[in-house]
Amino acid sequence: MHVLSAAEMRACDERTVEQTDLSWEDLMENAGFAVAAFAQKQFPQARRITVLCGKGNNGGDGLVAARYLSADARQVRIVLLVPPEELTGAPLSMYEKLPERLRRTILVIANEQDLLAPAFDRCLQNTDLFVDAVFGTGFHPPLHGIAAGLRTRLVRHPAAVLSVDLPSGWDADSTETHATDSFRSDAVVTFTAPKLAHVFGALTRGPIVVAPIGSPKDAIVSASKLTWTGASKKIVEVPRAFDSNKGRFGHVLVVGGSPGKAGAPSMASLGALRAGTGLVTAAIPRSIAASVAGFAPEMMTIPIEDSASGSISIKNIDVAQIERMLHGIDVLAIGPGLGREPEAAEFARELLRHTKLPTVLDADGLNAFEGRAELLAGHERPLVLTPHPGEMARLLGCSIADVERDRQATARNFSTQHQLTVVLKGWRTLIAHPDGSIAVNTSGNPALAKGGSGDVLTGIIAALIAQFPDRVREAVECAVWLHGAAADLYVRTHDEHTMLATDLLRHLSQAMLNPVESDGVTWLQDDLR
Repeated sequence: MHVLSAAEMRACDERTVEQTDLSWEDLMENAGFAVAAFAQKQFPQARRITVLCGKGNNGGDGLVAARYLSADARQVRIVLLVPPEELTGAPLSMYEKLPERLRRTILVIANEQDLLAPAFDRCLQNTDLFVDAVFGTGFHPPLHGIAAGLRTRLVRHPAAVLSVDLPSGWDADSTETHATDSFRSDAVVTFTAPKLAHVFGALTRGPIVVAPIGSPKDAIVSASKLTWTGASKKIVEVPRAFDSNKGRFGHVLVVGGSPGKAGAPSMASLGALRAGTGLVTAAIPRSIAASVAGFAPEMMTIPIEDSASGSISIKNIDVAQIERMLHGIDVLAIGPGLGREPEAAEFARELLRHTKLPTVLDADGLNAFEGRAELLAGHERPLVLTPHPGEMARLLGCSIADVERDRQATARNFSTQHQLTVVLKGWRTLIAHPDGSIAVNTSGNPALAKGGSGDVLTGIIAALIAQFPDRVREAVECAVWLHGAAADLYVRTHDEHTMLATDLLRHLSQAMLNPVESDGVTWLQDDLR
């Protein structure tokens, strides 16, 4: 699914009208119907609904939604921020379609003083749900005048707010996390495709959904090459063949571990098993072999020579020994718990040099290439890096602030220069591919900010690559989405402070089962509360 700018969304609508038999009024009708349908599903107990409408297309969508909601035996009132005679074009057409009984409910707010009038107070007191259709994709901040005053009146109101397209006050092209002067929001319905703000902004703690309104696929064009990770989940939705066996789903080798860090390769290995790979082996130093072997009976282990400190020894750099270790392996995962001992780092570099297997590099597997990023090349096999901003900064020889200043450019430049995939973790994890495209992940929450989460992610990525070796791009994106979705499922029933990395594994099955598409809409973000 493409992620669009405001201008690209406008161009998409124009192409739709030119290429199909749909009119601007048809698109507005479809959008308003989608809003009403979602409101009925998401807020079934809301019987008294106030629809806040501006004079533009967003307000027109709201007028259509009001018409459909009133037909559902709900008590609907429209608050119009301009006199009806100022409406033009499609919004005017939608106003004229309102039944007379609904027109009689319209409260016109002509100035900021009207927001303090008794009539508006009564409206507030008799509302279970607000539909915010004041401003949409075409809006440019800041809010002012009546809209700013309306935002202030709604800040502490107990009723939920359903945003049409965007919470009023957000710039659709913003990649910022917050917009301090926007309307609050408990759910968002947008249309056709997500905009930049939907995937980068913290618009709401409720659901964000994308509803189709009739645009054909070839009308949806993104020059930025931005897509959404959740669209790749379809690769795990196809049932396995009845005659399946473990050999069909790949063998993952996790290489890592050191004294005090036996849990990291163990969690990565169990993550790979939970994500569906057929076989998992952990290659770890002898000093921690018993601890790792006892983590789960389904894991296999290869104890390898350890150094004086107990980490992986340089003695393991033997071509014949490496070939034996990699025999029958489909995907490598290097780094979980590896440690930063020089011998372990050198072994990681040599292991990568001696194999053309698809490889996931994480944690100290990445740190092993600090100052040696030129050794990282994905020209001959899929190579996936999973850095957090600190690890990315070490690879680039810059500061974390430099990485965070433009995360898209940082990830894209490194992935295209080295022809590999970069999973740049953080708020809205980015998956940058060698062709310059980037997928943005919208699943996940602060519960993931705990040691071990990255190790589980490494295992899930390796497992999906092992199962879908010809669809590496989708495999990586799906893995990142599932990892975050498992955390989202955890916080539905638990406090986010309490989640452990291993709790992700308990929710991974449900993350795979939960559809990202239902009732004709795509769920960018599920309801976390």
